[in-house]
Amino acid sequence: MNTKKLVALALLVSSTSFGQTLKEAIQKTDNERFADADADFRKLIAAEPANGCYQFYFGENFFERGELDSAKVHWTKALSVDQVAPLSFVGAGKTMWVNGDKEGAKAQFAKATSMTKNKNAEVLRAIAETYISSENKSLDEAITLLELAIKLDPRNEDAHLLMGDALYLKTPTDGSPAIKSYNKVLEINPKSPRGIVRTAKLYQRAKNFELANEKYKEAQTIDPTYAPAYRENAELYMMFKQADNAIVNWKKYLELNNSSEARFRYATALFIGKQHCEAFAEFENVEKLGLTNFYLERMKAYSVIECATITDGAQKGIDILNHYFTIVPQEKILFTDYKYKGIAYSKLGQDSLAIIELEKASSLDSKVAVDLATDIAKLYMKAKKYDKAIEFYTFKAANVKLSPAEYLDLGKAYFVGPKNYALADSAFANLNALSSTYAAGFFWRARSSYQLDNNKMYAAKPHYEKMIELVKVEERASNSYKVMVLEAAKYLGDYYVTSPEKDAVKAKDYWTIVNTLDPADKQAKDFLGIK
Repeated sequence: MNTKKLVALALLVSSTSFGQTLKEAIQKTDNERFADADADFRKLIAAEPANGCYQFYFGENFFERGELDSAKVHWTKALSVDQVAPLSFVGAGKTMWVNGDKEGAKAQFAKATSMTKNKNAEVLRAIAETYISSENKSLDEAITLLELAIKLDPRNEDAHLLMGDALYLKTPTDGSPAIKSYNKVLEINPKSPRGIVRTAKLYQRAKNFELANEKYKEAQTIDPTYAPAYRENAELYMMFKQADNAIVNWKKYLELNNSSEARFRYATALFIGKQHCEAFAEFENVEKLGLTNFYLERMKAYSVIECATITDGAQKGIDILNHYFTIVPQEKILFTDYKYKGIAYSKLGQDSLAIIELEKASSLDSKVAVDLATDIAKLYMKAKKYDKAIEFYTFKAANVKLSPAEYLDLGKAYFVGPKNYALADSAFANLNALSSTYAAGFFWRARSSYQLDNNKMYAAKPHYEKMIELVKVEERASNSYKVMVLEAAKYLGDYYVTSPEKDAVKAKDYWTIVNTLDPADKQAKDFLGIK
């Protein structure tokens, strides 16, 4: 074998070896194993620094993980080191396209297709993918390019997958055109996890949990390293309020892609699943990895405020929210941001500050104002600012029907604050109508009725009787009922002694109740002749 043949053979072996490695690196990108792909691309580029294809696909790896600036560095570098590879021009064009320079991008794409005389399916797919996956979409152009690519290379999975993606984005309310393309992938390769997951996503968008879940599990079984199968399955479980199953899938996903972005999504799943203590710890870990944004700050603050096992959680939450308000765009502020700050202040016993934050939350949305009215009214009740409590309960009552507990508070506010016994009695009457078995409602109705006629007509009697009737004998001495039962029994015992409806037997019954609950009560002892 002569020297030229040896050199040719060496080049062939080298090309085949690196080509296989490049294929594996691209597959790892597809599998969202970005760190592993990153290592492979660095090795490839170290061996062939002037290879534009390596730079282009290295840029794709960053693009798929959401690191656009890094992606553009490698797309741009592809052309600076290699003006021979058509993908170098695709990379330059893609940089321009995502920057909004459509004319410049198309000029670079035209160079790439001209170099290959529109006969290179890989180049056509790469340009089409740009039109599909970037924010500036051009779906019709993508479909035209993919049709040509499929004619050139009809058994290439990538082309049919991209065609399905383009068709779905074009007609999101009709998945039938897209599924034809995805089914074509499965005709070519029935065990394609990418094709199976794409069909599962269509079922998921149609809210068909059973079929989507079945497909995700199938893809996981075929290729346990295909991370998107776990990520999409986790999203499916979240859609159907199955947080525990979602978290299991996120943990499996993290075994394959332990990036800051993946951990952020895992932390978000914990947050949505109300695992607030775990979510807070995970958000802190994500920040240590260098990822931070106002969404993270918001969820971290809510989580630490909700976590009961963090003793200084309320203060930590306030501190985080104070920083959050310095970085969040004004239009992105949610009423819950102020609400949670109010909750934190309330936990610290700083009710006046809590009220300020909750009123800020109310000001952002009229529906929210109705929803938060009770929380604010309760804080005003606690602060003994009864007029303000009445204001908020009255506002809510003008928009929605109050609950029994809200009517109870409203009646108490009228009774204790401005001493408007008529309006207090009306609130308690509404409470009794809504909840005929709520003993406290009848107790307070008796009190307001007593004040209304100064007991001249004994209007309190039926309400005190009803209250005692509702409390079980074995519950009378409990902390919840003892004071109320004593007051009612004393009133009724006195009623049957002093009112026109005198009844010594009934009087004795009620004074016996008093004596049983409070053996030291002098009135009961006197009536019963106990020394």
